[in-house]
Amino acid sequence: MNRSLYSRKATLSLKITEFEVPPMQDMLIIGRKAPVGPEAVRRMAEALSPDQFVVVKLEHSKIEAVLVRKTIFEMMNQDILMAIVLEEAEGLISETMVLRSELKVSISVQREVDLS
Repeated sequence: MNRSLYSRKATLSLKITEFEVPPMQDMLIIGRKAPVGPEAVRRMAEALSPDQFVVVKLEHSKIEAVLVRKTIFEMMNQDILMAIVLEEAEGLISETMVLRSELKVSISVQREVDLS
């Protein structure tokens, strides 16, 4: 009998600070009434780092959109990440703020196989 157990998990570490210049990190969280909107942030990201970021528009009372480095979505499901970002940022952000965040994703994989 050849059984194997497979476990795959992700550990997230978020560092969230107020928006500063230079603005580029891994992620920007844009408030609904922020002085700079998602389209302006997307253009800025394109000018500084062409084809490296994507804007995810959200249905949320305080947060309009999140600008995220594309490579992060290659490692993590967008829906899972956005749920975590909303949960953590909604208590910190006001509608007029833009928060920047450093995001590190580390994947841990554990497998158990039958040696018989």
